[in-house]
Amino acid sequence: MTQLTGFRKDRTGSYIEKDPQSYLDYSIDWSDWIPQDDAIATSTWSIETISGDTAPLTTDQNIKNSSTSVNTVWLDAGTAGKNYEVTNQITTDNGLTDERYFRVFVKNRSA
Repeated sequence: MTQLTGFRKDRTGSYIEKDPQSYLDYSIDWSDWIPQDDAIATSTWSIETISGDTAPLTTDQNIKNSSTSVNTVWLDAGTAGKNYEVTNQITTDNGLTDERYFRVFVKNRSA
């Protein structure tokens, strides 16, 4: 199973809580899925669009560390009370393709 460090799990899958004011990085470690003789060639991230959302969760960059199998996305904003699905799709040098997702629950943490 692909590693998601710091995430919680429920019956729907992995999720993390994020404050709308925070700008934080989140990573997926693909090392247990990718064969030893292969590596990540491309990585793309997408964020679910919620109709009528006035302050959606956004990203302005994603990182594929070429020396590891860890992909990182930086997430910003989001509307408190909304749940967003964030998906990472990869393709390896040998042509394998897969995707993993996690949910981000946006919650005000300040009083």
